[in-house]
Amino acid sequence: MTAFADVAVTAHVVVDHSSAVHHATTLARDAARAAGLGSTTVERATVLTSELAGNLLRHAVGGAVYVQRLPQDGGLDVIAVDRGPGMASPDRAMVDGYSTTGTLGSGMGALRRLADELTLRTLPGVGTLICARFHAPGAGPARADLGLLCLPMRGEEACGDSAAVADAPGGRTAVVVDGLGHGVEAAEASAAAVRVFHEGPERPLPELLTAMDRALRGGRGAAIGLLRLRPGTAEHCGVGNVRLLLVDHDGVGPRAAGQPGVVGWNMPRPRPVSLPMPGTSAAVLHSDGIAARWADTATPFLLGLPPRLLAAALGHGHRSARDDATALVTGAARRNS
Repeated sequence: MTAFADVAVTAHVVVDHSSAVHHATTLARDAARAAGLGSTTVERATVLTSELAGNLLRHAVGGAVYVQRLPQDGGLDVIAVDRGPGMASPDRAMVDGYSTTGTLGSGMGALRRLADELTLRTLPGVGTLICARFHAPGAGPARADLGLLCLPMRGEEACGDSAAVADAPGGRTAVVVDGLGHGVEAAEASAAAVRVFHEGPERPLPELLTAMDRALRGGRGAAIGLLRLRPGTAEHCGVGNVRLLLVDHDGVGPRAAGQPGVVGWNMPRPRPVSLPMPGTSAAVLHSDGIAARWADTATPFLLGLPPRLLAAALGHGHRSARDDATALVTGAARRNS
């Protein structure tokens, strides 16, 4: 069994001023060092983040940089998201010397060389998403079928949400925890639930949820969603407002919501639900800091994003400013990942 550490809080910078470029660069440097990346990789991540943020400032609308340490392999993602103008010729933008006026095309070839992996999706008039991934020392490429974002409520440093993932012969198991309220006490509640998860993530989901309920009694309590993926099947078991949706290029498929109640307070008897899941689908597990209505207006462009970009797009476009927000996207590798 491979257990991945719980997700570190996502660093987030809205790029609307020249000082934001320096801020994003500093956060990326600090996160790369905290992830244990080598000095050369730290420098590459720093330079790349400066270039991405600078491009957002010069050419984009509604742009932001997200810096996320990876739970599965200890690497780092630097993601730039904007709401326009997009690139008409993304393949040409990857050629050295290519530049455009009013788009993010400038310098993409250099970014590709700086990153260990570079994933780009763009649509004219809609926007561009770029994920630069840096591998941890001795680790191979990170899993393409996992993406996440874990954002604290604006104005807070501690995040009351958390997430974790574990792989075992019985399938992949994931959890998203939303500690009640915000700040340090909510973060402590979600961390306690994640510790229980790591003690035996391969256990039946109702048993896992019951163990978390015992651990959280007398404290804040939490909403928790558990997910287990096996070939062709997604099993969900949850209490509270953590939602599961299965998505594919053709649209949003089956959904599951947690039972009413609070884990640690008045949790009902856990009731797992199994949903059919084609191999081309991805599972989206998110807290209620991501507005549920995103699924009602999801476009083919959004649903076609690979997991690492879909999680960022949900956080960027559908996050509540008054709540912690976590989006975890996992499943079989997407057709265009």
